[in-house]
Amino acid sequence: MKISQSTFILWGTFFSVILGLLIGGFFLETSLKIQWVGQLFLNALKMTIIPLIFSAVVSGICNLNKNSDFGMTGFITVTYYTITTSIAVLIGLLCVNLLEPGKSLKLNINESNQYTGNDVISFSDIPLSMVTDNLFKSATNGELLPIIIFAVLFAVALLKIGRKGERLTVFFGDLNTVMMQIVSWIMLLTPIGVFALVSSRVAEAGGLEGFSGEIKAVGRYVVCVIFGLAIHFFFLFLVLNRITNYGLSYIKSLLRALLTAFGTASSSATLPTSLACTYEAGVNPSTSKFVLPLGATINMDGTALYEAVAVMFIAQAYGIELSIAQQLIVFITATLAAIGAAGIPQAGLVTMVLVLTAVNLPLEGVGILLAVDWFLDRFRTTINVWGDGVGAAVVEQITKRQSEIKGSN
Repeated sequence: MKISQSTFILWGTFFSVILGLLIGGFFLETSLKIQWVGQLFLNALKMTIIPLIFSAVVSGICNLNKNSDFGMTGFITVTYYTITTSIAVLIGLLCVNLLEPGKSLKLNINESNQYTGNDVISFSDIPLSMVTDNLFKSATNGELLPIIIFAVLFAVALLKIGRKGERLTVFFGDLNTVMMQIVSWIMLLTPIGVFALVSSRVAEAGGLEGFSGEIKAVGRYVVCVIFGLAIHFFFLFLVLNRITNYGLSYIKSLLRALLTAFGTASSSATLPTSLACTYEAGVNPSTSKFVLPLGATINMDGTALYEAVAVMFIAQAYGIELSIAQQLIVFITATLAAIGAAGIPQAGLVTMVLVLTAVNLPLEGVGILLAVDWFLDRFRTTINVWGDGVGAAVVEQITKRQSEIKGSN
């Protein structure tokens, strides 16, 4: 019986996560020695991101324009991402108010671990991060949002000039095909790369014993975040099931991408796998090539939920009661920061500082969370990728219905 490549990668990645947790927990020195293997795999994935995103967005928009209204697709995509991110923040706030994970700590100012980050940003930095003065510098720094914005402008310009742009349209379509072939080769190494990444990170935390100590310190916070993320996962599944015809089979199709997201803790690095998985699930490639790269940069459902819980947890730990008005500020700030700050390095922790500042909470409170941030980062990245995948299916279905209505009039 011949095993397909996708099946091999799926089960290989699943067992590599479990094996990585065990090996990293009990064989610390060995796990740390193979850390470079995980970094090599991550570098290989990241190496493909810029040419893949640029070619995917350009060819995707050009093909979308042939089959539907690109402007309508863009509007539906941004609207969907904004709504689901807002709902994620709301779920986070409801969970943290219900469970109150920070009440048991009772900290005083300067009693917690100090947060030494200096990357405090303001809202003006968010729109500035969307347009770059140097595309090559942005590519080097992994700032994807300005790359995507330029790719969208480039594709629209190609459509505007008509026949003169046909050769470039074909070129970027062919380039995208070549990049997906390279990605398929790299994906064969996913089980090895994920194993090395997970095992080395657990070993860095001190093995299972050291990690369990970190978890106990803020255990209720960890449970609250994972509980909220689980609720949002099932909420998105209900949206998928209600609007599209994919159902449970779609989770199975995206399982490789979700496991890769957990292993790499990077939405961007998971993007090539997400594109491949949605193709296999039956989503229109033109829709996926536009919706998924955009989602990997602006659709941060898991991150937004995590920030809302973290900020409220810090307030509870210091015994600071936030009014409904202040929690509304947290809601608005966390939503906008998660959507707009994708071009800023280490956006999760950096934008949390922005939210804390908005409601005058002590910034050193972030230090309480640093020990388990790497662990929760894997869960919130998984939800980010799941939200992108659901978005591709939902946007495709809504766009199709709108086109049918428009055609019948």
